[in-house]
Amino acid sequence: MTEQELKARIAELEASNSKLTTKLLTRTKLSCKVGDKGGVSVYGLGRFPVTLYAEQWGRLFAYQTDIKDFIAVADEEGKLSHKE
Repeated sequence: MTEQELKARIAELEASNSKLTTKLLTRTKLSCKVGDKGGVSVYGLGRFPVTLYAEQWGRLFAYQTDIKDFIAVADEEGKLSHKE
């Protein structure tokens, strides 16, 4: 490869790296939105939003300690897969 081709390739890789970094940072950012039917949607956890009504979010938050305990036990037993 010539020096000019190498410089062009480096510029291409830097642009690709920047695009992937931006995509990763955007993916990890959580945001909320109230839908037309009054449900609260949380975006950024996966491909689709998680949508519950306010009362359902309240019930879920009240149960959070039990959920955390359940996840800890399942993780100790090796039953969980970890997405990186």
